Amino acid sequence: MLKIKSNIKKTFEKSNFTHGLYLSLKRIYRQCLLIIPDEIFAKYRYYKRTGKKLNLTNPKTFNEKLWWLKLNNKDPLLTNCSDKVKVRKYVEECGLGHILNEIYGVYDNANDIDFDNLENAFIKTNHGSGTNIIWDKNRQFDKQKFRNIFNKALEHNYYLESREWNYKNIEPKIIVERILEDKENKSLIDYRFLCFNGVVKIIFVDIETAAEDGSHSPHAKRNVYDRSFNYLNIKVKREPFEKSLVSKPDNFNKMVEYAEILSKPFPFCRVDLYNINEEIYFGEITFYPGGATQIVEPEEWELKMGEWIDLKNEKIILENE
Repeated sequence: MLKIKSNIKKTFEKSNFTHGLYLSLKRIYRQCLLIIPDEIFAKYRYYKRTGKKLNLTNPKTFNEKLWWLKLNNKDPLLTNCSDKVKVRKYVEECGLGHILNEIYGVYDNANDIDFDNLENAFIKTNHGSGTNIIWDKNRQFDKQKFRNIFNKALEHNYYLESREWNYKNIEPKIIVERILEDKENKSLIDYRFLCFNGVVKIIFVDIETAAEDGSHSPHAKRNVYDRSFNYLNIKVKREPFEKSLVSKPDNFNKMVEYAEILSKPFPFCRVDLYNINEEIYFGEITFYPGGATQIVEPEEWELKMGEWIDLKNEKIILENE
C-alpha cells in the first residue's frame, strides 16, 4: 500500500501544477473530515488502516491505549515537544543541549531561504512529518517546486491527519539544519526508543528511511530490540533487515540514558536518536507512532506493550483539569 501511495504521489509530482493540485485535494479532503467527531473518526481511521475495531471503552492493546491518550491527554508539554523548533529548548532544559544538531535558520516562508548563500543542508517543517528534502548545491534542485511544496505544507495543520491534538496549535516553520552524515553507513540509522513512564522497554532500529533527496522512503526496514539490544522476533509495520547490518553501538547505554531523561514527563513517547561516529544526536520526540495504526506482530506483543501503558498515570492531563 505504501508503494502504491508513493507511486501516485510521484505521478502528481511530475509538474508543479499537478503536485499543487494533489496537495489542494488532500487538504480539502482532510477539512471535510473535521465534521466527524474525534471518537468516530478514531474508530473509522483505525478500522481503515488495520481492519480491526477500536476499543476505547476498555483499551488493552498498545494502539488502543495510544488512541485513548491521543483523544484525552492534553498536556501542553506534548505540543512543545512535537514542535521541532520548541523541542530544542526542552532538550536543553534537560541538560542535553550537546546532542542537538546545528541549525542554519528557521523560516516562516520558503521564499525567504537564500540558496545562493546556503551550505548543503537538510530542510524540514517543524509541525508535521514527511516534508523533508536535502539541499545540495552540486545537484540539480528545482527551487520553485521546493517553494510550492513547502509553502503548501506551512498551510497544513497536521492535526487533520489523525487527530493528534499535540500538533493542533503548533506555529508552522521551516527548519534548515546541518546534514548528518555517517561515514560508515550510506544512510543514517534511526534508533527509536519506546519509553513507557520514562523507561526504555523496546527499540526500533530503522534503516533506509530516507530517499536520496531526503524525502521519506517507502522501502525503509525495521528491526526490534529490547533495552539491552537483544533482537526480538517482532514486526511493526516495516519488513525486518539482516541483523548483521547493524551492531550495538559502543555508547548504547548512554543513548538509553538520554532517551529516559527526555521521556520522563510522559506516560509514553518515542525518542529518536542518531549515533554517528560515536556521537549521539537528537532526532525528535513522537507520541503516537504511525498515528497509532501500526500493526504489531505477533499480536501478543501488542497486548504486552499495551500493559506497559498506565492510563491512570498521574502524568496524564485531562481536558477538564
